[in-house]
Amino acid sequence: MELDAAQIESLSRLGDQLLNYAWDLLAGIVLLAVGWILAGWARNTVLRVLDRTPRMDRTLRPVIASTVRYAVLIIVFVAVLAQFGVQTTSIIAMLGAAGIAIGLALQGTLQNIAAGMMLLFLRPFQVGDYIDAEGQAGTVEEIGLFVTQLTTFDGVYRSVPNARLWNASIMNYSRLPTRRLDLQVGISYGDDIARGQDVLMGLMAGDARVLADPAPQVLVHSLADSAVTLNLRCWCGKDDYWPLLFDLTKASKLTLEAAGFTIPFPQREVHVVSEAGQNDSATAPSQAAYPPKPGAPD
Repeated sequence: MELDAAQIESLSRLGDQLLNYAWDLLAGIVLLAVGWILAGWARNTVLRVLDRTPRMDRTLRPVIASTVRYAVLIIVFVAVLAQFGVQTTSIIAMLGAAGIAIGLALQGTLQNIAAGMMLLFLRPFQVGDYIDAEGQAGTVEEIGLFVTQLTTFDGVYRSVPNARLWNASIMNYSRLPTRRLDLQVGISYGDDIARGQDVLMGLMAGDARVLADPAPQVLVHSLADSAVTLNLRCWCGKDDYWPLLFDLTKASKLTLEAAGFTIPFPQREVHVVSEAGQNDSATAPSQAAYPPKPGAPD
């Protein structure tokens, strides 16, 4: 079957269009790849520059770098669309419509972005702080536009949406330079309370990590079932809190025992009254511990 001149010309035009479209497609793919690499390079470059800036807050560094990366990607996306012949006005209209659609579909994501901006503006915490936001606890590693990255005390990575942190009550354990330490220690009811307070005061006075102002105290915390509970109260630097707590817990027991005090443990005294009305308290512990078997003689 022979083709006439019109059909040949039509096929020629179709081939030219397909070739042009293939070149545009290839150019768009190359442009996307180059733009993706360029966006990553721009982010890393901005991070390196900000790391060398002494007055730049390290909390803002990843946010600024991510913003630069997204800006480059948006420019590349517009350039790719222009490569396929889309007019600028059409691109802007399309981006606007896409923004509205995405905004309606991703309301939670936009909340995270708004919450991230508020967290960066009001600064309830910054990178390096240890926080607890109603169960979301850990050291802040990075505050992003969508999530905040934490590392728990046992070395587990945790990603928390910014909106969840913004709507929670945040406890920042690293913001203030000092913390108050409270430790309860029990002594026997037969021990001298005042002397026990002096012994524990001497223990805290001998530790350089205990601050002199506010002055440390040893208070009578409570009269428990088996012990008089004394409360060691002192102030220390935020970085010394946990080491000092562990050391005082161990040293308080050893120091009190060396001074002749009794560290009581929970116990119960049982009095058994016989049928004759005699108080057999002396044999009560063994009877309570080993009750007679059913049917055995008394």
